Amino acid sequence: MVQERLQARPGERDGSRLEPLLHLFPALELIGGMMKGRKANRGLMLCAAFLLSLTCLSPAWARDIEDRLHALMAEHDTVGLAVVVVRDNAVVYRNSLGWKDRDARIPLEEDDVFRIASISKSFAVTSLLQLVEQGRLSLDDEVGGLIGFPVRNPAYPAQAITLRMLLNHTSSISDGPRYGSLDVINPAAGDGWRDSYADRAPGTQYEYSNLGYNMVGTIVERVSGQRFDAYVREHVLDPLGLYGGYAPEALDADRFARIYRWREGEGFVRSDQAYAPLGERLDGYATGYDTPMFSPTGGLKISAPDLATYMRMHMNLGEWNGVRILSAEHARAMQTPTVEGDESAGYGLALRTDSALVPGVVLTGHTGSAYGLYSSMFFEPEKKYGFVVITNGSRGEEAFRTEVNRALYAHFIAEAAAAE
Repeated sequence: MVQERLQARPGERDGSRLEPLLHLFPALELIGGMMKGRKANRGLMLCAAFLLSLTCLSPAWARDIEDRLHALMAEHDTVGLAVVVVRDNAVVYRNSLGWKDRDARIPLEEDDVFRIASISKSFAVTSLLQLVEQGRLSLDDEVGGLIGFPVRNPAYPAQAITLRMLLNHTSSISDGPRYGSLDVINPAAGDGWRDSYADRAPGTQYEYSNLGYNMVGTIVERVSGQRFDAYVREHVLDPLGLYGGYAPEALDADRFARIYRWREGEGFVRSDQAYAPLGERLDGYATGYDTPMFSPTGGLKISAPDLATYMRMHMNLGEWNGVRILSAEHARAMQTPTVEGDESAGYGLALRTDSALVPGVVLTGHTGSAYGLYSSMFFEPEKKYGFVVITNGSRGEEAFRTEVNRALYAHFIAEAAAAE
């Protein structure tokens, strides 16, 4: 059954908290008819009453996990937290705790939008693979031929760097002090391009590269002819009915969950750069080159519930609610590890497996961290459960994110399995 937070938001209808239950318990819809004087047999009335009684049990069960989340937030001095739990392909719990704006003391709400950091990478690859399915490029194409300037490691100039290498972080392209412009790797823009490469052969070793993913977004632009943010909105977000995007000025700023970074001696400091408008930087925008301005590697803004819908699309091999975003073949390729990230993780194409987040359980997804935000989206594709966890500031950082995921797993998955 769906477990929601106990307090209704200002202006929320009292009955709205029951609405998500209707798709799980269709018999509940009978109750409205019965209250309007429609005739129903005694068995149906008893069934409906029983199901309604189950919903009345939900606050106590929800209070257990909410108390646990509040305790973790207090332990790790956390600004705000948004969580969504999916089980059997249905949202069974969602909650928003703490502050959206710590300074103004504005509470976090369910539909507030976060910059989700590196989970954004999977949106870029989902977009790219759509173009692959159209036959407009191949994962084995050389990056230089796709991006419009030479992309070769100067220490290994004879070895091609392919698109697949960008996607699984084996390209030998490294992050320097900045990766928000292609000028750092374009030989025509200066002599510093050599510093963007590690001293190892392409395709031989995993090294996480944000610059490589900004190049992926650029290739989406060059091949599609659309600006990157417009392509993702038209071909990924809108078909799934999701609200989000990359350009802050295209979104409702009142929904932004303000992000705070903890600094010793200063406390929480607001990171306004996370939602800084692009403004005049868009003037004269060069499609197919200025793409890193949108940060395909980490710049998507979206709410936790909408991210959970996107997660269910990937959990169901590219399709959700009758809408196919990606072929099952390519959705599976994203989830299949092609290189070892560390002893507990294997990296596919913008998604990774992880056996350490919940010990003894292999989950698929991605994490994100930037400006003080910590996010995660992980799911079990066979058993159809998953978790979205986002905090807009915590002294506990990654440890807090991990403990929240484990608490959600213990409460909603492990306890449910034990009760069966």
